[in-house]
Amino acid sequence: MAILRGFLLGLGLALTGVVNGHDDGDHWVDLWASMPQEVEPHNLPPAPFTGDDSIYTNTTIRQTIHLTQPAPHIRLSLSNEFGGPGADLHISAVTIALPLNGTAGSSAIQAQTLREVTFSRGSRSFTIPNGAVAISDPIKNVDVKAESNLAVTIYIQQGQQGKRISGHPGSRTSSWFVNGDQTKSTDLTEAVRVDRWFVISAVEGWVEKKKTRGSLVIVGDSITDGRGSTTNGNDRWPDQLLKRLEKQRGSGISVINQAAGGNRILADGLGPNALGRIGRDVLAHNGVKYVIVFEGVNDLGTAAEADLVKTGDRLIQAYEQIIARLHGRGIAVFGATITPMSGPGQAYGEPKREEQRVRVNRWIRTSGRFDAVIDFDKAVRDPKNETRLRPEYDTGDYLHLNPTGYKAMAEAVDLRLFEKFKDGVSSIV
Repeated sequence: MAILRGFLLGLGLALTGVVNGHDDGDHWVDLWASMPQEVEPHNLPPAPFTGDDSIYTNTTIRQTIHLTQPAPHIRLSLSNEFGGPGADLHISAVTIALPLNGTAGSSAIQAQTLREVTFSRGSRSFTIPNGAVAISDPIKNVDVKAESNLAVTIYIQQGQQGKRISGHPGSRTSSWFVNGDQTKSTDLTEAVRVDRWFVISAVEGWVEKKKTRGSLVIVGDSITDGRGSTTNGNDRWPDQLLKRLEKQRGSGISVINQAAGGNRILADGLGPNALGRIGRDVLAHNGVKYVIVFEGVNDLGTAAEADLVKTGDRLIQAYEQIIARLHGRGIAVFGATITPMSGPGQAYGEPKREEQRVRVNRWIRTSGRFDAVIDFDKAVRDPKNETRLRPEYDTGDYLHLNPTGYKAMAEAVDLRLFEKFKDGVSSIV
């Protein structure tokens, strides 16, 4: 009986930990992730890596990613979520290494750091069915660092049938394609450069609870995805927020960018709608402690003029739904105001769209529904014309920001929030 009581108590504690989004011991948490989406035809790999009826045949892809926390052991997630019906993705070999000089977008690696990656307890290869994700075996004693870059090299011998694949076109990071198995090559000297990510969707680290608070996931669109930032520069606003956090002698918070250009809250487009992908991109990930919701500009910018008031209503209702779902896991939710989107020739800035942007922002600021508000609108708007971005932050399209503007956004986040909500929130709010 004592053993049974102990078992039930342990089970109850474990279930409580899962429900509240906490863990009582060491655990897996994302160090990096990118929102998987179906790659549009114009963003598919160039020939010969995209053929008439298949993609990736006899292809090696080397990609670099920017890790956001240290960890002694890591594991990879590879995605075939958007492969066509019956289009298995046959992973033939995978390696990881540190890129040459630690540089993002490098085709070369530091040979002495090369490690083979296996799946399902020791298999070098793995076949991922369409709609599925594969997690690698733990890669032990790699000791990756915060704000460091990691090279992931994938060889696909058989290729994937059809023209539907998973990836992330808005990588702002160079990847390299070459024929043959070159997963162990030090430098892909004959490779073709493609500034997009493919297949890889997350890297988790095994972390000690006393050294980490978990992850901050940012649900966003092209402004969070970094349009206007520097290719291979890692200067999107989430990257610059990470730098601020790490200046606090290591915050213990990983910053996870789950954004995609053109993404909307209420409808699919470039990637699944944000209301629908909260389960996949937030709740399905380990160790999430905080979420920033920064979406809505594309909903207001693309809605029919006659539907703008209704779209504003639906956005507010969708925010309520997102908050309720995340609070149910004890996750703190911070709402970000929608930044200016007006200027000559910018269709998003039509007066009736601007009216709804102001209205939705008023609700974000004053409703009290979010656990805190991050006022990006105030941080980057032109004080001489609050419908527009500051000229020094504007890339020229009156919508996206340059690295200086992204720095201003990062500085608008009150770092005290992460201490205030370190223990999560009640699910009854």
